[in-house]
Amino acid sequence: MGIRFYLILMTLVAVVSDYLLHPFYPQFFKARFGVSDPKIVGYYFAAICFMVMISFPFWAYVSKKVSELKILIGTQLIAGILALCCFWTNSYLNFWILSLVMVLFKASYLLVYPYILKIVKKEEHTQTIGVLSVVVHLGGVLGAVLGGLVIDFIHTSYIFLIMAAGDFIQMFMSMYLLKGKKYKTPHVVENHSVVKNHRASKLFIVKIGLITLILYFSDFLIRPFFSKYWEVISIYNSKFITGLVYAIPAVVALLALWFSNKGKSQSFNGVIPCLLIGIVGLLLQGSQLDSVVIGGRIIYGWAVFKGVVLFDTLLFELSTPESYATDYSKVHFFQNLGVLLASFSVGILVDYQGLYIPFTIAGIGFFITLICYVFLFKVKPSSIFKVATN
Repeated sequence: MGIRFYLILMTLVAVVSDYLLHPFYPQFFKARFGVSDPKIVGYYFAAICFMVMISFPFWAYVSKKVSELKILIGTQLIAGILALCCFWTNSYLNFWILSLVMVLFKASYLLVYPYILKIVKKEEHTQTIGVLSVVVHLGGVLGAVLGGLVIDFIHTSYIFLIMAAGDFIQMFMSMYLLKGKKYKTPHVVENHSVVKNHRASKLFIVKIGLITLILYFSDFLIRPFFSKYWEVISIYNSKFITGLVYAIPAVVALLALWFSNKGKSQSFNGVIPCLLIGIVGLLLQGSQLDSVVIGGRIIYGWAVFKGVVLFDTLLFELSTPESYATDYSKVHFFQNLGVLLASFSVGILVDYQGLYIPFTIAGIGFFITLICYVFLFKVKPSSIFKVATN
């Protein structure tokens, strides 16, 4: 097993640690601090997104002078210590400060994504991006389920002990990979084809950034209150079951990757059917019927997985290895801006319109994403109704 395997494993550990509380922030704030205002949950999500937005480009810049693994040793150590502080503190204000600074350092794990793509061949990008996307989804499954178990059987505060453990594991793995001769970091693969002129203008970053801003806004709009929405419409009164339903898209992503590896090469025409199917999945999730919601999450999970993989593949197809980290950080900035806007909006929407409204707004957002993709990348009308072949 080479360094690629261990870097992917590190990503999985990081995502599990990151997603432990994602489905349960409304319950966490109520249980820990007695705060039940839905707008507070939205503001907190927005604050997290803002910290990632400002920190990841910084770490990408630092990675030009310091190796990614050396950066992770320091940042994950600090993140783990701050996670322990979040466990110990009883102050609402101190929790905000400590947890947001923790995110500032924790976000450095995002450097692993472009770094892996630098050390593999260009023709392996689509498969590698698919694997990494599944790892993110799988991390979401494990994080949601583990978080639900901790809340059901222990206490919400103990989630931060698991977070700290995840950060320290990443730190020790980085040290192991740096010191071990067997896993010596390889040189970046240089023999990549060049896409002339397009790279020089960097216009593709703005195009992909704007499109995925809307896509991520729509996707994250349904996340913060999905667990609460499910508990209202479902007959099941279990955080564990809630975590499983929340994680359905991640399970679907695993199956989608398996079928993708058996199919043909990726076609960017597949973006359009993915977005159309995603709209259907969102509308089904807003039906307020638990069985229909489950079906909607299955459909939606496939569409989002395929769509995200295609957009990431397009980004790295147009970028160059030496610019992977910085280009990815710029697009990631746009994506987190979408998450930030969703986080600010969702609490207000739920407060005034109810728990079902995020699905309707997200469906509209997917449609706008489709229109922007067709317009900005000059997609032929005949491609709009073409079904993805893989």
